Amino acid sequence: MTGFDDIVHASLSDVGVRRSHNQDNYAIVLAPDEEHWRNQGHVFLVADGMGAHAVGEKASELAASIIPHTYQKYAPQGAVPALRKAFIEANTSIHTRGQQNREFEGMGTTGTMLVLRPEGAWVGHVGDSRAYRIRDGAIEQLSFDHSLVWEYARRQQVDPAEVQDIPSNVIVRSLGPEPLVQVDVEGPHPVRQGDIFVVCSDGLTGQVSDHELGAVAGALPPAEACQFLVDLANLRGGPDNITLLIVRVGDEALTGKSNGTARLARKPWYEMVPWPLTALFLGTLMAGGAIALTFSDLLGAAVPVFLLAAVAIVSGLSGLWSHYAQEKRLAAAQADLPQLQIHHRALCRVERPLLDKLAKAVLAMKQRANEKQWTVSWETFQQHQELAEKHLGQGDLACSFRESCRAMRVLTEALQRHRNKEEVFQPVWDKHAE
Repeated sequence: MTGFDDIVHASLSDVGVRRSHNQDNYAIVLAPDEEHWRNQGHVFLVADGMGAHAVGEKASELAASIIPHTYQKYAPQGAVPALRKAFIEANTSIHTRGQQNREFEGMGTTGTMLVLRPEGAWVGHVGDSRAYRIRDGAIEQLSFDHSLVWEYARRQQVDPAEVQDIPSNVIVRSLGPEPLVQVDVEGPHPVRQGDIFVVCSDGLTGQVSDHELGAVAGALPPAEACQFLVDLANLRGGPDNITLLIVRVGDEALTGKSNGTARLARKPWYEMVPWPLTALFLGTLMAGGAIALTFSDLLGAAVPVFLLAAVAIVSGLSGLWSHYAQEKRLAAAQADLPQLQIHHRALCRVERPLLDKLAKAVLAMKQRANEKQWTVSWETFQQHQELAEKHLGQGDLACSFRESCRAMRVLTEALQRHRNKEEVFQPVWDKHAE
């Protein structure tokens, strides 16, 4: 992983509209310093529990506690063994708890963990929660859904979106129900400045398309994006708990100073220059100085300078050779890693059809707010609307989309205050609408 200086992250978990309690859990463990960053990295995990009453909540709580802790314990051994041991230990603990108490029998949870380390992004995964990377106007799914639909699609070699007549909410692999579990570990995926990672439960992806998810996460700062996406899932009925984590690497244009910001201190410029190159540069300068002293008939002073130059140049060349040998060893180690896979990819650039769909949704929400006489900050709403129209007139679709999202957010805040007073809740922005 190159060029990593800082990250901005945000998280949000919501019960949804139709559930009485939240069975999702998540965990975020940031490396506190440079040493921990190199040995362990940053950890982001989402767990979606399954089971009646509080059983699923207990299972996801165990996963969110055990997996990061166990991973950190074994992280010095490498990402692959640490992730596998973490998930297997969590599975054993959850399964044992279910066997010991009849009330917890059959308890289970998904578990999807993103780890950002110096060599790149790793994903450990069981279930149908998801990990995404957003880059260059595309959203890439880094995890494979362990669901009946995706397994059938893999066997038939078709796109999961084309599979019909198979229940979409049936998963075939989870943590807890069985004494043994197969864990997917994939990585390291390359990480660049400006990359955005999303880890989320199916309460979000069941209601929001990949295109919309990528567009919103790319347009808004992480905290705003989390809130808007949760609102959007709830606008479409919110049938399940919704949990998501958004991590933006570098790219300070949208970082802001909101809550949930974590930064690694930038290195001084002199620490970012490889020492072998510095040694070669200084050695060359000293050699030039020694030659100048020789021509100035200062041979006594030139000799020690020549010796220092020779030491610096030899040290620099030795350092470069050592660096080359290390890179060669790393390349050989990378060759032994499993082939990286992008399990699904979709474009997520902000284009006119998406912007028009959002504009229609904002108009419908505005009409509803007027009809229901909601208490709305109309001045703030109008400010965002005017900015959206201004950017649209300038041809800046991304900025227009961002301000339209913020205008929509003003209305959804009002909806939250009045939702419990309404007998009927109707979605106003259809996921599949043109």
